[in-house]
Amino acid sequence: MLNFLSLKPESFGLDISDLSLKIIKLKKRGKKFDLSSFGEEKIKPGIIRGGEIKKEKELIKIIQKAIRNVKGEKLKTNYLIASLPEEKTFLQVIQMPRLPQEDLKSAVIYETENYIPLPIEEVYLDSQIVPPVYNHLDHYDVLIVALPKKTVDPYLRCLKSAGLKPLAFEIESSATARALIKDEKTTSPVLIIDLGATKTSFIIFSGYSLRFTSLIPVSSQSFTNAISQTLKVSLNEAEKLKLKYGLITKASPKGRKVFDALIPSLTDLVEQIKKYLDYYQTHTSHEHLPPSNREAKKIILCGGGANLAGLSEFLSGQLNLEIELGNPWVNILSEKQKNSLKFPHEKSLNYTTALGLALRGLKKND
Repeated sequence: MLNFLSLKPESFGLDISDLSLKIIKLKKRGKKFDLSSFGEEKIKPGIIRGGEIKKEKELIKIIQKAIRNVKGEKLKTNYLIASLPEEKTFLQVIQMPRLPQEDLKSAVIYETENYIPLPIEEVYLDSQIVPPVYNHLDHYDVLIVALPKKTVDPYLRCLKSAGLKPLAFEIESSATARALIKDEKTTSPVLIIDLGATKTSFIIFSGYSLRFTSLIPVSSQSFTNAISQTLKVSLNEAEKLKLKYGLITKASPKGRKVFDALIPSLTDLVEQIKKYLDYYQTHTSHEHLPPSNREAKKIILCGGGANLAGLSEFLSGQLNLEIELGNPWVNILSEKQKNSLKFPHEKSLNYTTALGLALRGLKKND
């Protein structure tokens, strides 16, 4: 196959967050896919803050370094699917009349002005029709996603200056859900909790679509800070203690101290989960699920913070819900491939969003 003549170029996924960027390149292998390349580079605090790029030249250099240093196969394409920050995203499912497609697009733009706090000319807007899982509809449910142009444009400039060609941008939660939700469909709402270094994302996916996203400042780093402050140790030592003991209190007296230090942050996390689940259940609409499946019964954990030992069991006991450690390979690899993959599962959780972005690139080529 002459790839350079293809109208659908190969691409990789690039997940950019405040403190790191991650690269994943996948390739076709039979009916499934396989890992081709991966890489990660740290980003110094202050280059990106709250999802906004503050130092473009520094970020461009980091992107170029990450491209050069990928592990596995060398990247032979400069096309990519890139993430955009959740912090700046406006997301809503709206109800629209069943108009012809050419009329629906302009009607959605007009209706969107009622849901976002910025003038429509100051945002990039995307939308898609969400099919129902249950019952035929006399209307369209439409997912709308908007981001400020002043947030998106610096990402585009940096990528182009680094010699890259974005095929698409996608919000983090959309890519995360694509990686974790088998066949990208559920018959009841699922809460995905992405425990990152600086923030935790709450993502509710139901049916065929995202339904709700939100962020809280509880994070993997806040767990480390709590241990450092309570036990009066350095951040490096606190990180080691967190990884060694986690929430396994019987390990030793030191383990008990680590557990006690984490309790305030974990209690906050549990209360936030309860609050957002309650809000969603009381405000949800347009789900069109079977009547018995309208409450969230499962939580999927991902992100680096999901590797905290004992976290799943702790949350399950506090919330009385099924807690599952995410499998970001569920739509990528067969079970046989997964078992032979030379990529630790705990490391995979850090790459969930990048895997979802890379998967989008491959599916566009199917």
